[in-house]
Amino acid sequence: MTLQELPKVGPKTVEYLKKLGINTMEDLVTYYPYRYEFMKISNLNNVSNGEKVILNGVIESNVQITYFKKRMNRLNFRFQTQNRLLYVTIFNRHFLKPHLVLGKEITVIGKLDVKHNQIVASDILLTPLEKEETLGIYHTTDGIKTRQLKTFIDEALKQNLVLDDYIPASIRAHYGFIDKQEAIYELHHPTHKNKLKQALLRTKYEELFVYMLKMNVLKAHKHHEKGIARSFDDKAIQKFIDNLPFSLTKDQLHAIGVIQQDLEKPYVMNRLLQGDVGSGKTVVSMVSMYINYLSGYQSALMAPTEILALQHYENIKDFMKDESVRVALLTGSMKKSEKQKIYQALEDGTIDIIVGTHALISDGVTMKNLGLVITDEQHRFGVGQRSKLKEKGQSPDILYMSATPIPRTYALTIYGDMDVSSIHTMPQGRLPVLTCIKKKSEMKDVLTMVYEELKKGHQAYVVAPLIEDGEGSNLENVEVLEKNFNKAFGKVFRIASLHGKMKDEEKERIMNDFKDNKIQILISTTVIEVGVDVKNATMMVIFDAYRFGLSQLHQLRGRVGRNQEQSYCILISDLEVERLNVLTKTTDGFKVSEEDFKLRGSGDLFGLRQSGDLTFKVANIKQDFNILLRAKEDSSDYLKSDDFKQYADTHIHSLVDSIYHLD
Repeated sequence: MTLQELPKVGPKTVEYLKKLGINTMEDLVTYYPYRYEFMKISNLNNVSNGEKVILNGVIESNVQITYFKKRMNRLNFRFQTQNRLLYVTIFNRHFLKPHLVLGKEITVIGKLDVKHNQIVASDILLTPLEKEETLGIYHTTDGIKTRQLKTFIDEALKQNLVLDDYIPASIRAHYGFIDKQEAIYELHHPTHKNKLKQALLRTKYEELFVYMLKMNVLKAHKHHEKGIARSFDDKAIQKFIDNLPFSLTKDQLHAIGVIQQDLEKPYVMNRLLQGDVGSGKTVVSMVSMYINYLSGYQSALMAPTEILALQHYENIKDFMKDESVRVALLTGSMKKSEKQKIYQALEDGTIDIIVGTHALISDGVTMKNLGLVITDEQHRFGVGQRSKLKEKGQSPDILYMSATPIPRTYALTIYGDMDVSSIHTMPQGRLPVLTCIKKKSEMKDVLTMVYEELKKGHQAYVVAPLIEDGEGSNLENVEVLEKNFNKAFGKVFRIASLHGKMKDEEKERIMNDFKDNKIQILISTTVIEVGVDVKNATMMVIFDAYRFGLSQLHQLRGRVGRNQEQSYCILISDLEVERLNVLTKTTDGFKVSEEDFKLRGSGDLFGLRQSGDLTFKVANIKQDFNILLRAKEDSSDYLKSDDFKQYADTHIHSLVDSIYHLD
């Protein structure tokens, strides 16, 4: 059965569901709540002013709707509950009006304002709570409301789909796990706290068991996949390094040494190069591509954004200008005729290094002799995307780069199939970025600090908090900040904004103007988080910093401090100041990452949740690390058992990509 066969699911709804990663009926029933609310009807006699209440009652008046500002609205009505008449206000729920009819019994959830005899509601349930209930809260997207999503899931559950159980029967029996179908139903319709715990444990274990089984198989095959046995001139490599306009650090030289050894072996390299922002991973990758060029093979470097791809392309071209290396750029926004020329040049081998975005994995790309694949910010690409690039060559060597370093304990488990190289030392002459926290009431101080840097001819980033789909528009935040900064600085300095909804050409134009100092203040969402290198920028201001993880804030901070000048980062926040204080005490990304794991787990360690290896539906690497270690041990033992062959045959479709395409 397909999604479109469900009631009220048409082609448009199918497209909206795809945005949530729901493409099949199985995806739908395994699209679980990201958290649960345990709800119990409040007793008004025991509630103080400003406290949250959950109240059943009856609508006692017609609903009034008021529109204001841009796309904002407010619903008001009278509400009879527990022998009291209260006024209810709820914002931006205009779509509820037809359902809120006089005399209807509903549940209102919100904060009680005793003085005004009012509830400012956060949600309204059209079906009143009958008793204590546990409600699942789902991520949604524009075009699909939570109620619709729940209806679709319930309809799918009625079909009694038989889903593969990836936990072997012997392990299920050993731990006494509940049935998979029962667990899925419980996750969507919790009946009891203890039952929900059992369902969560079982589902987390299954996700982590399959992941670790794949990791263990990959690790077993790691040094057996036949690759390219290279030969190259060591003197030419040393000459290239000596001619660089700066000295490499000890860690950079060590990373180049082990990569060179990997490239000499007749087995496929599968290495992760992780290092702090600004530690010089890109230079290591360029030397690696030069080594690959000397041995007669093509290299491909894939970056997650066009801005970053263009930056890499220009840097590589600059570093290779004294060599006969032919470098090209391929992105999605290029004209068809330009792409066709590059396709042809890649196929006939007249391009030695190709830099690009996801466009590199399009069907039109055929490489003559791809020998090295590099993915920058590797966690932003899914397994399938990385595999597709690898398939453009005959067993090319693989180098993954990440500027989000993670503690070694976790790296050895999460990246169990890779060799890991880390760069800790920073290039000489770099000053640590001075970081401070300011409250919103201290905006005058913030503006003064920004002005002092602008007076010196330097530039500033101003970052608006990211708001996920379904919560609102990040564009409004950027617009408000742009207006405010124009009031403060618009007569003297040029200000521009950048956000993800812009066309690629527009983003590229603005970034180039910022690089050329035609723009002095760039107001942006987190699209500037990764890799953007403007050496003249010395000030980073991040609004509502509490909304970001420490590692993501560290990434943003890494956009400044890229020259010999003193740079600054101002975190504006009235909340979670203690957590944010970590960034005022250290600029070491490994330490920041360790704190991030301790404080809030790995869920958002890498900033945005992307379709990569570490996005589980229920499991969380940090919070469930003990389950992960247990799953790792169990999967390792199971791999050695006689039952594994039968298991692999049964689940071949889900395991084939990561296990059976290795030799």
